[in-house]
Amino acid sequence: MLRLNEVKLPLDHGEAELPAAILARLQIPAAELLGFSVFKRSYDARKRSAIVLIYSLDVEVKDQAGVLARLPHDSHLMPSPDTGYKFVAKGELPAGHDHNERPVVIGSGPCGLFAALVLAQMGLRPIILERGKEVRERTVDTFGFWRKRELNPESNVQFGEGGAGTFSDGKLYSQIKDPKHYGRKVLTEFVKAGAPAEIMYVSKPHIGTFRLVKMVEQMRANIEAMGGEYRFGSKVVDIEIEPGADGGQVRGLTLEGGERIATRHVVLAIGHSARDTFEMLHQRGVYIEAKPFSIGFRVEHPQSLIDACRFGPSAGHPILGAADYKLVHHASNGRAVYSFCMCPGGTVVAAASEPGRVVTNGMSQYSRNERNANSAIVVGITPEQDFPGHPLAGIELQRRLEEKAFELGGGDYSAPGQLMGDFVAGRASTAFGAVVPSYKPGVHLTDLALALPEYAVTALREAFPAFDKQIKGYFKADAVLTGLETRTSSPIRIKRRDDTLQSLNTRGLFPAGEGAGYAGGILSAGVDGIKVAEAVALSMAAV
Repeated sequence: MLRLNEVKLPLDHGEAELPAAILARLQIPAAELLGFSVFKRSYDARKRSAIVLIYSLDVEVKDQAGVLARLPHDSHLMPSPDTGYKFVAKGELPAGHDHNERPVVIGSGPCGLFAALVLAQMGLRPIILERGKEVRERTVDTFGFWRKRELNPESNVQFGEGGAGTFSDGKLYSQIKDPKHYGRKVLTEFVKAGAPAEIMYVSKPHIGTFRLVKMVEQMRANIEAMGGEYRFGSKVVDIEIEPGADGGQVRGLTLEGGERIATRHVVLAIGHSARDTFEMLHQRGVYIEAKPFSIGFRVEHPQSLIDACRFGPSAGHPILGAADYKLVHHASNGRAVYSFCMCPGGTVVAAASEPGRVVTNGMSQYSRNERNANSAIVVGITPEQDFPGHPLAGIELQRRLEEKAFELGGGDYSAPGQLMGDFVAGRASTAFGAVVPSYKPGVHLTDLALALPEYAVTALREAFPAFDKQIKGYFKADAVLTGLETRTSSPIRIKRRDDTLQSLNTRGLFPAGEGAGYAGGILSAGVDGIKVAEAVALSMAAV
């Protein structure tokens, strides 16, 4: 096969135009084209009146060598790379290995899910420990919180099967370097589990919450069929580390109910909100350091405004779907303000995991057909500048901010909110305008300047009018700000060795995914889960 990139056609091109473009680019007659498939499709909307689709194609021709020899200077033509996944090990548990010490995966979010899947596919029969509930029960609890304000600290947007990604837009794209095509493995497994086939080729694939629920269930069934074992409601409260001259060695885990599980290989895929587990690991001496994250608000605009600004007369086209955006502003006080986790046609959701605190996140269904667009608009913060002195100081800052948000929202899990125009002008809001907030249980209007540090407020007040230069109409007086967004990423990093992916000072502990500071989103977390599963398999083979 040949990979042919940068094939550009009008948005509304006819079916015959794609093969015609291939023939023209390759300078071959129709009889020599045996077939083709779309590897990737994106669009260029810089000229809103003439939006262009851009294809990467895998093409089969009669004389591949001849075509390549005839077009040696075409940098967009090459042999198709092999993107198939190759297992580093396969078979039963390694000979001589204690079969009572199976690999354990803590957490069943995207990272834990793919770590468990690949371990199971290699015949290593992992045990998956999840502090929350299975995905359907968890969904009931989460929607119950949104409707009735009753928070279950172990079953919510953050905790439970599927992880935080279940209640999100289901975005499946990332900017990570992926030379081994692990991302392709993630997408392939998702399609096998019921995701739409288009995620394999569209430039910004997404799934949405309801589809993710069914897929997570199917992947669990596949893992169990291969010998994996799921244990829900199984919170890890202690880790047994045998000391040694060159660092400790994991020997086992203790669950909240008192059960001990012997193991020497633990995948730590606990997500960015398992604060009690972070604290336990720090007490046990596992090396942890503070890392940067971001804080801010969720911002809601009419989706129709974003569509018109991005796509002009093509707004509403089925191939384009609901428009997204990406914004950055470097404020005069030295802070970076940027959009994060933009959810077209979605809703702002209550994402608290601890009583007496308010946290927001964004979510979309596959259709992305809700009235509002929402995105986090956040300010970057660093340990050195904003929360120095302790590896867990970022967690303490998050908690203080979330408690203040709870207070400003009225103390009943309503979120504090404000109109964009009022926030920039420095006055509290008293009534909503045309934009109706989507956050449930509800939004209590107030002065959001009270919710964040002064440096963040100053930077945000400068950024919103500046964003209007990038998206005309973005600085909309009655756009709704909902607070707070504090869980953009993990506030800590559990450092690991580059060669074995094990903890810097604890052998057998494999920090992974977003909670450990090594991913940011569903796709990158899944990729990291695969990498760590391979590292576990190689470590077990060496025992």
